[in-house]
Amino acid sequence: VNWAGRRGSSESTWLGRMLTRKPRILVATALANKMARAVWAMMTRKENYRDPTAANLV
Repeated sequence: VNWAGRRGSSESTWLGRMLTRKPRILVATALANKMARAVWAMMTRKENYRDPTAANLV
């Protein structure tokens, strides 16, 4: 979140849109929650990480 705030994250990304509308601490909490849900889903389904940008290229 700090990196995105310093670099000026793009408005087209989820993180960039959240940073323009919400306080940083709330965005950090939301990002941690989003990552935890993704990791939990991968662990319970016994799946490996799939890069969303690579999935769009196929």
